Amino acid sequence: MNKAALSKQHYVDPAPFDPGASEPVGSENESYYRASSWQLMWWKFRRHKVALAAAFILLGFYLLVPFVEVIAPYNQSQRNGDFLYAPPQRVHLMHEGKLVGPFVYPYEYRFDFDTFRRVYTVDTSKPQPIRFFCRGEGYDFWGLVPGDVHLFCPPTDGTLFILGTDRLGRDLLSRIIYGARISLTIGIVGIAVSFALGLFFGGLAGYLGGWVDHVIQRMIEILRSLPELPLWLALSAALPPNWSPVLVFFGITIILGLLDWPGLARAVRSKLLSLREEDFVKAAELMGASKQRIIARHLIPNFMSHLIASATLSIPSMILGETALSFLGLGLRPPVTSWGVLLNEAQNLAAVQLHPWLLFPIVPVVIIVLAFNFMGDGLRDAADPYH
Repeated sequence: MNKAALSKQHYVDPAPFDPGASEPVGSENESYYRASSWQLMWWKFRRHKVALAAAFILLGFYLLVPFVEVIAPYNQSQRNGDFLYAPPQRVHLMHEGKLVGPFVYPYEYRFDFDTFRRVYTVDTSKPQPIRFFCRGEGYDFWGLVPGDVHLFCPPTDGTLFILGTDRLGRDLLSRIIYGARISLTIGIVGIAVSFALGLFFGGLAGYLGGWVDHVIQRMIEILRSLPELPLWLALSAALPPNWSPVLVFFGITIILGLLDWPGLARAVRSKLLSLREEDFVKAAELMGASKQRIIARHLIPNFMSHLIASATLSIPSMILGETALSFLGLGLRPPVTSWGVLLNEAQNLAAVQLHPWLLFPIVPVVIIVLAFNFMGDGLRDAADPYH
């Protein structure tokens, strides 16, 4: 057998690169070795099915935030005096064996003088179809543009209380949708404040070292030694009661960001301590680059994926912090609507026992916190080069 035949017999074409595989397929595959750190992180992240599903859930929630006025069937402050503490209305498709489409049965109520409660009954003889892409209660889109178009509306001359109503007859589903804008935004804004402080103090401590590192570490230890919830309560109670809802919102956000940065700062410090002795840092110093440029352009980008994973895991604590403060009456206050403000009405045990649907606002809180935790775990594993 000649050399050409022998080489042809032992030659195997390299298999196409499979980013879902644990390692590159084929020794001559170059796409894996030429990929950036962000591409490698994405290939590893999408193998984490639970984290990927959590990311899509979060994306869906945040895509709804700009359009809450359109999605909610009622205005957040609209009262229905005839339907105080109305139970949730079930959505049906079939009526007497016929497909009618999404509809609800109307409520009729009477006042029980023995229990001093309204007793609601369902009239199953009158199906009321739900309207879609319809005109309903007017609103100001983002407080600027007037409009009245909704994704779905109550039936004509009917009601649509999918999650029931509260003590003032306000639709709970609409208020949960409006509350998502505040509760989800406060997590993003709060982590932005925490991220900036963590990068600044962690970068100084990790790169400069010496007395700067000692001072920042002692400051972090003092902050971490303080009980978190009492400190939140004390700072929130210090906010002036005559502040507008917007100022209270930014005040709560800054408080949450100021108390969350020590953990991120320590992560930045530890990474900088390991990277500042690398050759590329020494080369930048010899070329005359300033300390600020070395930290911002050479050090931090090398572990930005780790920082994003850490920040993702911190957002749930921000949301839970706002929910806890508002639940205790020291956070956001009406007329602002957030999930914590809605849960504030569930403090009365008797009201919860009689009207358990008042606890529905806790469901999106649980979903969002779990989704952020699952996605953060996936990002952390994807950013780990040794995983």
